Amino acid sequence: MSTATAQVKPAGTNRRILSAASAVIVATLVVKLVATAKEFTVAGTFGRSDALEAFLAAALVPGLLVNLIAESMNQALIPTLVRVRIAKGCEQAQQLLSNTLVFTCVLLVAASLGMGLTARLFFPLIGSHFGPDKLHLAVELFYWLLPVIVLTGIASLCTSVVNTTGRFALPALAPIATPVALLVGVALFAGRFGVWAMVYGTVAGALLQAIWVGWMMRSGEFRLSLRWYGLNEATREVAQQYGPVFLSGLVASGGLLVDQAMAAMLPAGSVATLAYAGRFVSVPLALLGGAISSSLAPHFSEMIARGKWRECRRTLRIWAWSSTGIAALAAIALIAGAHFLVRLTFQHGAFGPRDTSAVSIVLVMYSLQIPFFVGSRVFYRFLVAMQRTDLVFYCGLLNLGLDVVLNLVLMRRFGVAGIALATSLWTLSTLIFLGYWSWRVLPMAEADIANREG
Repeated sequence: MSTATAQVKPAGTNRRILSAASAVIVATLVVKLVATAKEFTVAGTFGRSDALEAFLAAALVPGLLVNLIAESMNQALIPTLVRVRIAKGCEQAQQLLSNTLVFTCVLLVAASLGMGLTARLFFPLIGSHFGPDKLHLAVELFYWLLPVIVLTGIASLCTSVVNTTGRFALPALAPIATPVALLVGVALFAGRFGVWAMVYGTVAGALLQAIWVGWMMRSGEFRLSLRWYGLNEATREVAQQYGPVFLSGLVASGGLLVDQAMAAMLPAGSVATLAYAGRFVSVPLALLGGAISSSLAPHFSEMIARGKWRECRRTLRIWAWSSTGIAALAAIALIAGAHFLVRLTFQHGAFGPRDTSAVSIVLVMYSLQIPFFVGSRVFYRFLVAMQRTDLVFYCGLLNLGLDVVLNLVLMRRFGVAGIALATSLWTLSTLIFLGYWSWRVLPMAEADIANREG
């Protein structure tokens, strides 16, 4: 009887992960379809103009700060939140969540104020080859985008918490608010307000997303409560895990800023070219990498909290191989159809055939990263659930060094396409590094438990 049960449980876990991943994929696909319609409208309205590049530079920092602060907190919180709920009950878990929300809000507000005060110092680095008027516009746009940092950051944290209760589809659909608001803003108000219509749409979308996820929190087992319960053991554990994840995110953000700055050193339009190509690649990365990552995080955390190491090993092996294989097929399809997709999506209005050729080449180079990124997310989520965030930080340091070196070498030969190729190459190193350490850490955990029981 016990043997049969041991064989059934992993299969049941993988079915739940597949169901969750499928729900996230469908919801994310809907979001990306709306985002594609938004990109179609933006390309036809602004092309690769200076105004659009100023907006892209301005929007880069809020996005990076949300990833750096809120996404890092998600990864530090979820394993401890799941363990506390299993071991001590929902009320103790709620207190941990409330403490984390307070801490996250403080960090997001402080980061927003700090970036606002120093914007005129670091924006010349982001847009090193921007003219004075273009640089001034980017800074002004950035000031008005600052509320997005807090709104999107809180929504991101709450989304991860809702996932731990087994709800995946509606939280994954919440980000649709931003592309919808942008689409409406550009379509209706771009003629009157120009690129500022994109700013107003972005802020409105972030507010709607925060309200959406906050409503889901109210209807679930956790509450959206900003109350401080004191620095207890669980909160200290989250803070200790947050440090390495935050530093890893900081290093990764540095890589994105390096790419942006180096693209700005190339001929005009290179920043927009990189951004347009990135839009296509973000679809399979979000559909596969994001869906698998979101669905695996709470399940890995629960398996580890309950000491189900055999189930962990099976899940790790199945999802690492299957996700990488499926992502490789997606990469091949995107590479084969790169020129057609860019022409079909963007080539109208201010976006001409030369723009299509430039973006298509970059898209091919960017697409090579897809299987490496998606496969690495399985190992990444496992290591974070194991609270080995130190290994994640070391991986980030390695990638930043590789990014700088590869950019310098490849952009001289391939231009902006070289920057995209460099990204794909260091993503491969991420898969190798995280995969190696995942298979090292798991046997050590199993041996530790065996020694304790012995």
